Amino acid sequence: MEVEILSPLEMGLPSQSITLSVEQLDQLNRKLANMRHDINNTLSLMMAAVELIKCKPQMTEKMIATLLEQPPKIGNSLVKFSAEFERTFGITRS
Repeated sequence: MEVEILSPLEMGLPSQSITLSVEQLDQLNRKLANMRHDINNTLSLMMAAVELIKCKPQMTEKMIATLLEQPPKIGNSLVKFSAEFERTFGITRS
């Protein structure tokens, strides 16, 4: 998965100040916490796979497959949160 990084000039920022309610801020904070949790879980799985390879080299092929499945999960978590963040703040992509 490829994550597209846009410069500020390529993003449509709101023309006026944005005000969030306490509920909106809480919801966005929960989504941020979920993203961090998901990414930490994925990274922990990757570290466990590496440790298993070190202790049981015969598991290398299976663990490499597991390792290769993880980066897209991290990318998806970032894309999902970024989309919600942009929607919440009225940021558009050009």
